[in-house]
Amino acid sequence: MTSSSALPERAGRHCHNALNPLHSAHYFAPELATELTAVGVENSRAGYLAARSAPMGAVGPGTVTAAFYSFSHELVAQHVPQVWTVAAPQVVLDARLRAVDGSLRRQLGAEALASPEMAEAAKLALRAAEGCTRYSRPLYSAHADLPVPDAPHLAYWHAATLLREHRGDGHLIALMDAELDPVEALVTHTASGRGMNYRGVKATRGWSDEELTAAQERLRGRGLLTAGGELTEAGVKLRKDLERATDRLDRAPYEHLGAAGVARLTELAGAFAARLMESGAFPAALFGKE
Repeated sequence: MTSSSALPERAGRHCHNALNPLHSAHYFAPELATELTAVGVENSRAGYLAARSAPMGAVGPGTVTAAFYSFSHELVAQHVPQVWTVAAPQVVLDARLRAVDGSLRRQLGAEALASPEMAEAAKLALRAAEGCTRYSRPLYSAHADLPVPDAPHLAYWHAATLLREHRGDGHLIALMDAELDPVEALVTHTASGRGMNYRGVKATRGWSDEELTAAQERLRGRGLLTAGGELTEAGVKLRKDLERATDRLDRAPYEHLGAAGVARLTELAGAFAARLMESGAFPAALFGKE
């Protein structure tokens, strides 16, 4: 394994940021709704919860809430475990993979999917994922039990998903250590300008205006949020400390890949991510300024 000192500062974070769009774009793609509707899952919130938690099996709402962290338990319980009576986890996983295939073909084009760059990106991302660890990482570990798809673009998506969930599981550990509850985590992320806007948070996470307002007040009481809803100096520091802690907990896969491999994977992933952005893969209403 390559030593962490061989990696430039934040190299793993930059690589993750380039990889993550390819993992997450399918959640917003019409292909996912089409494929899930075809197997009986018509509600979009139920579809997201099922698609992401299906690798864990037919789990109950408590498990999903714990693993997802930022979602209201009441929202989760509206759909889980009922969704498994409509479509079993393996049925959902098969539908998800079909949706990923269809959406990437539409967004990137057949030439990009068959390119040597796609095959190289898949190989590098899978090599990085070899350095991931299972303990205390339920979403990563469940996804790591799934077979690697044969097609290079699907193998790349699978590896990007492993790396995203590995980092995500570690980030939840950092949030707990920072004593930010789920709503406070969302509010500070939105205030940083890097997360979903409040419209997106309300549309996807299930928290009410009252719960969001109460979280803002708690954060003001800790000196992390201004009266106008911006991060204070202490709030900015907290978010930076959170990312540094997440980097530390997520360093193993990028150390395993090594500096040269990380740099090349970041380059390749960034080019594919740019194509996704150009295709309109992410709804501006949820991520843009309100």
